[in-house]
Amino acid sequence: MSKTIHYLKDYQAPDYRVASTDLHFNIQNTHTEVTAHLSVEPQRAGAPLVLDGSAQLLSVSINGEAVSGYTLAEEKLVLENVPAEPFTLTVETLIRPSENKSLMGLYESGGNLFTQCEPEGFRKITFYPDRPDVMSVFTATITADAKRYPVLLSNGNKIGSGTLSDGRHWVKWADPFAKPSYLFALVAGDLNLTRDSFTTMSGREVAIEFYTRAEDADKVDFAVQSLKHAMKWDETRFNLEYDLDIYMVVAVGDFNMGAMENKGLNIFNTKYVLADSRTATDADFAAVESVIAHEYFHNWTGNRVTCRDWFQLSLKEGLTVFRDQEFSADRISHATCRIENVAMLRALQFPEDAGPTAHPVRPASYEEMNNFYTMTVYEKGAEVVRMYHTLLGEAGFQKGMKLYFERHDGQAVTCDDFRAAMADANGINLDRFALWYSQAGTPVLDVKGRLNGSGGYELTVKQTVPPTPDMAEKQPMTMPLKVALFDAENGRQIAFRRPGSSEEITETVLLLTEAEQTFTLENVRQNAVPSLLRGFSAPV
Repeated sequence: MSKTIHYLKDYQAPDYRVASTDLHFNIQNTHTEVTAHLSVEPQRAGAPLVLDGSAQLLSVSINGEAVSGYTLAEEKLVLENVPAEPFTLTVETLIRPSENKSLMGLYESGGNLFTQCEPEGFRKITFYPDRPDVMSVFTATITADAKRYPVLLSNGNKIGSGTLSDGRHWVKWADPFAKPSYLFALVAGDLNLTRDSFTTMSGREVAIEFYTRAEDADKVDFAVQSLKHAMKWDETRFNLEYDLDIYMVVAVGDFNMGAMENKGLNIFNTKYVLADSRTATDADFAAVESVIAHEYFHNWTGNRVTCRDWFQLSLKEGLTVFRDQEFSADRISHATCRIENVAMLRALQFPEDAGPTAHPVRPASYEEMNNFYTMTVYEKGAEVVRMYHTLLGEAGFQKGMKLYFERHDGQAVTCDDFRAAMADANGINLDRFALWYSQAGTPVLDVKGRLNGSGGYELTVKQTVPPTPDMAEKQPMTMPLKVALFDAENGRQIAFRRPGSSEEITETVLLLTEAEQTFTLENVRQNAVPSLLRGFSAPV
């Protein structure tokens, strides 16, 4: 089957919304039966309802009436002539987790069941508009053998449970916050529970639950404490409080990502949960703390506000990488963490930007969505967010974040929406900054400095963006250039003034917008050595 190429320019809003999604999982020894009740709201009259899916379809009904007039081909279920007013769609499917070797959808590992739905795994469970801009309020009822699967988890808060007469039991979970299908999660199995709690800044007590194999229970204490540090830091630095009654982390050995931020129920590769001082290195502990924090920070930057489409992946990943980098810096050392971040960027992302697979932070097209999870989207995406922070300062950046959440909480949005919030909150035009999302390649700066004989130091900056396979001719980028001056004789920092200002400063951020610009730092008379790109203020 030939691959379909998806283009950002072809984006269209969904023809149908799903206000609520009520899922029922009947877990048997060899298979699982899934019943999905969807409250569907038409957005465009007369459009066919197209659902993504690859599970075994058992039945389809609308408002309780069986539907037979549908087409099913190439993992698309198409229903014509559906009601023009809101209706209930019920879909029944059968899946076999033990035979699912893709590690996507619902699969078995070590006798337990786990899900991975990002980016397009939910369609392996049932038929659904499996796209990030269809956000729905989910409930999930799970029924299974109580002995084999004593633990039954899903997103949100537990709102009911019970025992059945045949040795089975059930648990019902409800997530009050609308989310796309890629954030749905389910875990069923026999797992050890480690409990703790966290009191939020408003005084709510949140239950913390970590699930592991019994033999790994003594290796989760550091991860639990890391989570509590992250929860406190997000309140202190970003004024963001956790919003559910419980936060769960499940560790699994067979997992195709480092971890997944499913709302309230994170699923982790064991590598990023388990840490024992007898066997783990300092780097292992740092990685656990960083990844635990990263997935927690997604609760707001990724879950509460999510991506409109997968082209916007860096909206959540670049921003959240920046946040976890700042968390680590505040916890350890800003200088040390910045050096490590930049070293990794240069070693791994710069070659990607210079090679045959170079692509922008927001690619214009893709064939396979799983290929989007790159150093450019994550690490260069974080550098783009950091440039906002460098340009606007901590106070200005936080004003932008506040406006971003005020405007878009509960929505699926774009990188442009984030940029607009940063610009509007600070009364600045950042339109040219959009090039960072659409142009691949690492800019090269050529900088010359000299005393101008009039009591000033001139920095002339030329920039070029090398051609990449997708684009030969590039436009000049807008970027912050943080600079300072040092005395060439004694190495002391030199005070200077910005043009039109009487304030003496020792460091400033210059805004580079053109292919060539000259900046003057006034009141400089001694031989000076410029310190450029301080803090690595732009990924060049």
